[in-house]
Amino acid sequence: MKPRRKPIAARKPARFPAENVVERGDARHLAGQVEFDEYHFINCDFSEVDLSHKRFADCLFERCNLSAVRLAGTALQNVAFEECKLLGLQFTACRDMLFGVHFDHCQMRYVSFAGRSMPATRFAHCTLDEADFADADLSAAVFQDCSLAGAVFQKTQLVGADFTSATGFTIDPESNPLLNARFSLPGLLGVVAKYGLVVE
Repeated sequence: MKPRRKPIAARKPARFPAENVVERGDARHLAGQVEFDEYHFINCDFSEVDLSHKRFADCLFERCNLSAVRLAGTALQNVAFEECKLLGLQFTACRDMLFGVHFDHCQMRYVSFAGRSMPATRFAHCTLDEADFADADLSAAVFQDCSLAGAVFQKTQLVGADFTSATGFTIDPESNPLLNARFSLPGLLGVVAKYGLVVE
């Protein structure tokens, strides 16, 4: 039996045609259009906008407010979010095909990735308090300098995931596959918490 290949993260989008750069946009800039390829959204307020059934491919959202956006059947194909407000987003409602996302310095309290397959996803400097990762595939995912207080990990695939600089998490090793997952010594307390051990 061949060993499973380690998942590789897609390259974050970085080049955009000048006509696809939208600054200080709002819902009007998305109206009437269903597909967005190689778009760069900067300082836009899309909070509570219905993005259902739209497709975003190789796009970057930078310093945007997308809190409470509706994502039913939305396609996010290699989409990056930098310094964005993404409170309460239900990524679990997105379309499965080619789903790929990157997150840097984002506020992501109460988001849900439940049941989502997203191996090798990178979360850097994000607040993921109370996030739901139940039944998700986060193999080889990286949580760099992320806060995960109250985040739900239940039957989550965490093989090879990197938690070395993450804080606040509690993960039950009996219900989440953790082979080759990486933790710092203080972080291990969040893995053995259920056993009531005293680590000095």
